[in-house]
Amino acid sequence: MSAIRNQFSSWHDLREKAPVFLAVLFGISIYASACNLWLPEDSMFYVSTYTITLLGKYLCYALLALAVDVVWGYCGILSLGHGAFFALGGYTMGMYLMRQIGDRGVYGDPILPDFMVFLNWQELPWFWHGFDQFWFAMLAMLLVPGLLAFVFGWLAFRSRVAGVYLSIMTQALTYALMLAFFRNEMGFGGNNGLTDFKDLLGFNLQSDGMRVALFLCSALVLALAYCLSLLIMSSRFGRVVVGIRDAEDRARFIGFKTENYKVWLFVYSAILAAIAGALYVPQVGIINPGEFSPLNSIEVVVWVAVGGRGTLYGAIVGALLVNYAKTRFTAVFPEAWLFALGALFVSVTIFLPQGLMGLFRGKKFPWVKRWKTGEETR
Repeated sequence: MSAIRNQFSSWHDLREKAPVFLAVLFGISIYASACNLWLPEDSMFYVSTYTITLLGKYLCYALLALAVDVVWGYCGILSLGHGAFFALGGYTMGMYLMRQIGDRGVYGDPILPDFMVFLNWQELPWFWHGFDQFWFAMLAMLLVPGLLAFVFGWLAFRSRVAGVYLSIMTQALTYALMLAFFRNEMGFGGNNGLTDFKDLLGFNLQSDGMRVALFLCSALVLALAYCLSLLIMSSRFGRVVVGIRDAEDRARFIGFKTENYKVWLFVYSAILAAIAGALYVPQVGIINPGEFSPLNSIEVVVWVAVGGRGTLYGAIVGALLVNYAKTRFTAVFPEAWLFALGALFVSVTIFLPQGLMGLFRGKKFPWVKRWKTGEETR
């Protein structure tokens, strides 16, 4: 009974803090955008376009961390390969952006991207067809990572692979994809990847207005993903998932097909990671096989651990804080920033095993209206 009461308390805390999180997210996003577009550059409140782009990149990382927290924090699936889904989403967007360049490329070919002309490709590969249409690229962004996650999850979870063995398999998946995408004959730009993007939906990617639009779009998608994830985890499906995390054998014994729940949650998480990658690429201007690196996936897990797994907002806060610290450390301690970052990780692990958000679990915000269902549960 105590465990049940704690679980209901956790859902109540999440719902109570959701309006606060969303208000802060939209407040900062709108304020930064307004200061960039409407204030002169000599104003002390002016926010540079570089800062807007950097914040947009941070929000993409936050969405990726949210995707990992969904499967790790709530279902106990420690994935060390979500960087693969992030990169696949990025490549689908990159392929669309490359097709938009047309004859404005270095070699002036209206059909073939520059790297294909350089490698003496004679015609566009079959899997590049359709990527001149935005809707097709967005559909591929959802289907390709989602299908990969479904096949991988169906094979792994039906075989009851779990724990460290599953983590190693996810890491092997992203490493295999990295090696494959490094090859020039794969048709994805090889080591250099895809870059030199110019337009998105007819708008110049280098303009201040487009940078702000991408930043606001990232904030909106992050908010929607957070609300949808909160809704899922508060539903019967989410409660079963938490039950599987805490006692999978018992859940299976009373009749739940636990592998089905794990597969579909894994697919949902992979799609969130792919969307993060698709938003990331037009803001940074490049996508290459380095995004598949297993180290990137491990770093995402660290973001979630620092923020506090199993909280949703904790993963987001952890991603924002760690990446901001990384940016600052590289500027202040260019030769020793890795040691500073490592010290931060070790300190949080030792002194805050539940992450930074563990400090606020169970605390109430009196200015937020409490939900009756939560009060009745108590």
